[in-house]
Amino acid sequence: MADILNCIIAIGGTTTHQHAVTISNVTKWYINGPALITCHVAELVDAVIGFQAVDRSTALPKGWGDIATFVAPGTQAKGIGASLFAATQSVAQAAGLQTLNATIRADNVPGLAYYARIGFTDYAHDPDWALADGSRTGRISRRFNL
Repeated sequence: MADILNCIIAIGGTTTHQHAVTISNVTKWYINGPALITCHVAELVDAVIGFQAVDRSTALPKGWGDIATFVAPGTQAKGIGASLFAATQSVAQAAGLQTLNATIRADNVPGLAYYARIGFTDYAHDPDWALADGSRTGRISRRFNL
């Protein structure tokens, strides 16, 4: 999972993560963090090719979860994210969530297309959101009612 995320970070342009992550980071954020609700992985021949996690965020209203999806470069738009989301939905509902939030860089065209394709709709925009180096990319928040 760290390898996938670090590859995406190195390519640039799609994630808000801007610095390489460690296995410890990934474990804390996506495997056993205190706010984590679920994390599903997609595998192909004993290799992880994608993952999707949902956690609770104090920045969101009660009953909302924050979703993040990462698919290995070269394997996007092949149904991996949709398969992950099918599994994620049922667990999120069982955890009592009513809504999922995805906050995406405004310049992340593939990410925006993915979340639109699975039914997320825009509800907030932050055109002034900037990367650590000061580059403004903006962010778009989308929601999915479970």
